[in-house]
Amino acid sequence: MSQSVDFTDPGFIADPYPGLATLRAEGRPVWSEELGMFLAATHRDANEVLRTRSLGRIFQPKTPADEWDTFNYLHADSILDSEPPKHTRLRSLITKGFNPRRIEQLRPTVASIVTRLLDQMEERGHRGDADLIEDFAEPLPVKVIASLLGFPEEDEHLLRPWSQAIVKMYEVAPDEATRAEARLAADEFAAYVEGLMSERKVQPGDDLISELAAVEDGGDRLSTRELIATCVLLLNAGHEASVNGFGNGMVALLRRGEQRQLLWNSPEEHSATAVEEFVRFDAPLHLFERTATADTEIGGVVVKSGQKIAALLGSANRDESVFDRAEVMDITRDPNPHIGFGAGIHFCIGAPLARIEMQTALPMLVKRFPRLNLASEPVSRGTFVLRGYARVPVTID
Repeated sequence: MSQSVDFTDPGFIADPYPGLATLRAEGRPVWSEELGMFLAATHRDANEVLRTRSLGRIFQPKTPADEWDTFNYLHADSILDSEPPKHTRLRSLITKGFNPRRIEQLRPTVASIVTRLLDQMEERGHRGDADLIEDFAEPLPVKVIASLLGFPEEDEHLLRPWSQAIVKMYEVAPDEATRAEARLAADEFAAYVEGLMSERKVQPGDDLISELAAVEDGGDRLSTRELIATCVLLLNAGHEASVNGFGNGMVALLRRGEQRQLLWNSPEEHSATAVEEFVRFDAPLHLFERTATADTEIGGVVVKSGQKIAALLGSANRDESVFDRAEVMDITRDPNPHIGFGAGIHFCIGAPLARIEMQTALPMLVKRFPRLNLASEPVSRGTFVLRGYARVPVTID
């Protein structure tokens, strides 16, 4: 059957979960005329979409090609929008520099950045204008990624606007102003990274750009465009999940007194499971599309070669057949088999870093501000695919 959910309706964007529940109740993928693709809303079907090899992440270049050249290669030459054998090659080269050992070594850096941000947030809080997104959730992953890549601190303010302009293209039916902003951001971001890369090739440092520029596998190296695309992807994907996952989770937590008290009573004990519940309960990424490279059956529905099907991650994470009391936030939930970071070969490469950031930040925030609460109604970003808040005013006293 065809779905009846309007993905652009402000009411749906404000609270997509009742609409997603109607899709999930069908028990099988449904066709969306609005999106031109099948929608896999159950945990079983969404997980299968992510793991099935005949469903590829096939990037369709924007046209006209000359206007979209940079935007197109930032996607076509990234691991997010490529499939084996190219995906295998890129991931092998990238993980030589961006690997679990290097990510784990970032813990002291993350903790130091968190301390500085909490100090600044405390100053603003005493003036009565603290904001959980602007002061904390947003700058934290940007500063961590910038430190990792070796971006000068004075240029950090450029990164989030570039990223947000690019990722708005993933929403349903972006308008022409959004498209123009995305093209400009892609051009400026790529040019900036290329300039840094050129400097590091002459004078290498201990940053990830220098390391990625030098890594090779059997004589193979990342091309200039592949290296630029990788750096842009690490910032975009590496911080969007952290900002929105942390912000969405904290808003939900602060609206539920018993859950808030549970975390405040034992922050160290519950932070790890709380972070996973943040990502499950109000997912930072809701839709991840795939294209069939051959006729493929998912949940009893045949997706014909060339057709698209999307895994609805936020819906899958509320599936009543998998999660007990799926509509209830439970920061002690364990096990928690959410797919908020994806699955299969496209499991989010930045997930380990996002987890370290959130697991470090949460207990430090709780201990610093025992009276932290919402000051007024949070302001949504007004987007569905990448769901999050633009502002979350809080009080700390």
